[in-house]
Amino acid sequence: MRSLWKRWRYAQLVKRQFSSQAGRGSLVVGVYQSEREGAFELTPMAKHFDDSVNGSLQEMVKKHASMMKVGDSRIFYGLSKYDAVAVVGLGPKTTDAISQENLNEPSETVRQAAAVGVKALHQLKMNSIQVDPFSDPEAAAEGACLAAFAFRRLKTGEESRTVPPVLQLYDEPEGSKQSSKWQIGLIKAAAQNLAREWMEMPSNIMTPTHFATTVTECLQAASTDEIDLHITTRDETWIREKKMGAFLSVAKGSTEEPKLLEISYRHPRARDAPLLVLVGKGITFDSGGISIKPSSGMDLMRGDMGGAAVVCATAEALVRLGVPGNVRVLVPLCENMVSGSASKPGDVVTAMNGKTIQVDNTDAEGRLILADALCYAHEFSPNVVINVATLTGAMDVALGSGATGTFTNDDDMWELLYQAAHKTGDRLWRMPLFSQYRKQIDSHLADINNVGKRGRSAGGCTAAAFLNEFVEVQKWASLDTAGVMESHGEVPYLSMGLSGRPTRTLIEFVRLMYGVE
Repeated sequence: MRSLWKRWRYAQLVKRQFSSQAGRGSLVVGVYQSEREGAFELTPMAKHFDDSVNGSLQEMVKKHASMMKVGDSRIFYGLSKYDAVAVVGLGPKTTDAISQENLNEPSETVRQAAAVGVKALHQLKMNSIQVDPFSDPEAAAEGACLAAFAFRRLKTGEESRTVPPVLQLYDEPEGSKQSSKWQIGLIKAAAQNLAREWMEMPSNIMTPTHFATTVTECLQAASTDEIDLHITTRDETWIREKKMGAFLSVAKGSTEEPKLLEISYRHPRARDAPLLVLVGKGITFDSGGISIKPSSGMDLMRGDMGGAAVVCATAEALVRLGVPGNVRVLVPLCENMVSGSASKPGDVVTAMNGKTIQVDNTDAEGRLILADALCYAHEFSPNVVINVATLTGAMDVALGSGATGTFTNDDDMWELLYQAAHKTGDRLWRMPLFSQYRKQIDSHLADINNVGKRGRSAGGCTAAAFLNEFVEVQKWASLDTAGVMESHGEVPYLSMGLSGRPTRTLIEFVRLMYGVE
């Protein structure tokens, strides 16, 4: 009997095959704003299309010359073989990729333009959409694919039958350089959409066991015989044998059994490559435990496994892209619940490395499960370790949704992370690892406390200082994604909901680390 995931994947395949045959399709092309009032310039592909329709597109655009700003769009009908053509504004033409925004602005404009066009056409029930590369096919693919996302798996009726459009690059032969970049962008964006899908699933469905099973099936479906891929789900007995007392102290309040998902990916061209370990926080629901959260907004805590979703979706993309890397993914999975067996404020627990922890706040649980996972990571003698987690509300206060707070003990590693974020537009911002933050987590009962002495003051920094106590490698980074966990519509190509960030940036970092440009 097929699992829920397999049934859904099969249903989507059937729907997509049907939708690709519906209608004659549609097209998104771009237009630049000129310095002269009312003047404009078609992109090369828009010009190519305009030539094929004997200048009809240009004539239509002239009547709407004010629509060239970024985010503007106009739908035209009756052009060639397409049911509808969306012309989107790209603003003034520029190649300046350096700005105080800490991202490549021309690429970000392309993402926004592709997204606007795809959204407009999909609202018209266009199921097959070709997209202008806009001089950056990878960014175009990302914007188009991300804009098409909507979580509908649990809907019934008419809305449940709405499927994502089939997206294609306009007038480019398969195997060309442009087409290859388009495919890379699609895979990156699809990985972020996958992370969003997992984060949105309600916690009564997305239990630790179900998450491990779902990820396993997804990766196995993506894998080929060429890739050395091994996936293991460790049970509570194994976790206990490893003496992961910090992890177990969080899990013991729930009737759901904790799991540790372990993924090993090695490409045949990466036999001697350095080992990267990705660790993702997998709290499938976070009530806060005895230090219970307010009821308002607690439903969003189904997404507290966002770190797990990001690292596992990254692994799926690495498989599909065939990145020549050597990567291990570790995901501690459990719920943080209130019960008679739950941890109590003031309890002292022992981590895998023997360090004792005073648990003064049971809602600071993510760092506890990550501590044991980081200890376990060092058994593989990694060269680089990155943990990803919706870790602290303090990071949301500090950065909001503008960037993922990033702590690292290595300047070269930060430079690579920054390059990755600059390219994808999903930004990171470096935060301090000052020694004074370590002093704030001193404990009079144990070796360290799981919260700082000064309450919420520098909460993101004291959480990173805590995790640093379980790190031995010289290249480590901690990505606190609490602020970027949810999309409120501030990123034009991301619909509202749990965001799957920063999946694309992490994928790009891995590509850069293993020399893929």
